[in-house]
Amino acid sequence: QVQLLESGGGLVQAVGSLKLSCAASGALFSMLNMGWFRQAPGKERQFVAAISWRGVMTYYSDSVKGRFTISRDNAKNTVYLQMNSLKPEDTAVYYCTSRLTDSNWSPESAGDYKYWGQGTQVTVSS
Repeated sequence: QVQLLESGGGLVQAVGSLKLSCAASGALFSMLNMGWFRQAPGKERQFVAAISWRGVMTYYSDSVKGRFTISRDNAKNTVYLQMNSLKPEDTAVYYCTSRLTDSNWSPESAGDYKYWGQGTQVTVSS
């Protein structure tokens, strides 16, 4: 069992920045592939970014590439999402998610993850 706790959400003006954190417990963090998804009201959950268990591989959706950066600190059991140049369309609840590393991982597929956090709200005003 893995517990994930997101933090760092809030209200920010367009072109501003926020940094989300996700603290994991209950499993060997360094063996977890980690991801961030988001869900806006009335929309499906959407892939944002993912990082492999050693942090070697990172993946981004086209909508955030060049603006968001995912990183991890295995010593702190934490994954981060640095969000720059925020836009109103980035407004959503952001979820941290994880799965044990294996060769069948599809980073952009929500169904590929087993554990999810409760989410943190990010609101970008224009």
